[in-house]
Amino acid sequence: MAEEAANVIRFLLKKMLKAAVLLAGVSILAFALVSLSPIDPVRANTGTTAYLRMSPEKRAQMDSYWGKELPAAERYLNWAADFVRGDMGMSQKYNRPVAEVISEKAGNSLALMGTAWVCSGILGFILGAVAGCFRDRRPDKVIRGGALLLAATPSFWLALLLIMVFSVWLRWLPFGMNIPIGVSHSEVGIADRIAHLILPALTLSLTKTADITLHTRQKMLDIMESDYVLFARARGERGSRIVRRHALRNILLPAITLQFSSVSRIFGGSVLVEQVFSYPGLGQAAVDAGLGSDVSLLLAITVFSALLVFTGNLIADLLYGIADPQIRRGRSHG
Repeated sequence: MAEEAANVIRFLLKKMLKAAVLLAGVSILAFALVSLSPIDPVRANTGTTAYLRMSPEKRAQMDSYWGKELPAAERYLNWAADFVRGDMGMSQKYNRPVAEVISEKAGNSLALMGTAWVCSGILGFILGAVAGCFRDRRPDKVIRGGALLLAATPSFWLALLLIMVFSVWLRWLPFGMNIPIGVSHSEVGIADRIAHLILPALTLSLTKTADITLHTRQKMLDIMESDYVLFARARGERGSRIVRRHALRNILLPAITLQFSSVSRIFGGSVLVEQVFSYPGLGQAAVDAGLGSDVSLLLAITVFSALLVFTGNLIADLLYGIADPQIRRGRSHG
């Protein structure tokens, strides 16, 4: 028991070291890309007309506000030192502390991504298992065809289609935002928030369900053709009994890993979905920060998203080790 606990601690320490290296690398890369961007942050955030009307003194003042006079390396080191101390800086785009912007936007994004993540995982697992059980029969053909169609469908096109059907034609659901237009946050009830969440979450979950469905179907096919399932059939086991006792428990482990590793794809898809639905989350804030060269906000969102993806992969590794003792033993020797 003590040796196993020590192995877990060593494993977590290695993961924490990898996380630190990952976050440093991601932040450096994001900063370099923003620094190389041809977008002038002063012109982008003040407007071309206002910028041209500025006096040289005012332009110099604005350049100083956006930190343009400092070398890129010095700007990054200043940001990194403040970030390590817990100071994320000020967002010039929103004229607010970055921590406040992240806190506000992260709540909306986590609600969207969490809903889509859970729905896509459950739906994809069920559909994939059903398709694998009915190989080359009608249920399999319908599910596989639908999954392939969804996998080939751009998320922005699916979002526009859902808006046209459910918001424009049927008028069942709002077409965007996270609260009704003209209503303050304090006056919005939970029913309104859910109504505004449905279409973005549905779009995001449908685009990710296809991958999980196809992956689970293939795993189910492999298991149904395995030696121990053939042996179970030879003993007289049939149908649902084989699926319950042998297939489901063996496809659950890969499904868990795939589900947690899909966090990165969920986050990546949410950026585009938030733009289409004007949903005020981290994805939309990242786009605004990139277009306005708001370095502090963009780097904070980049680090937050990288940490979120890393955490998802870490949880998948831990659950994998809990479910499969062989992985724990291999991990202790590796």
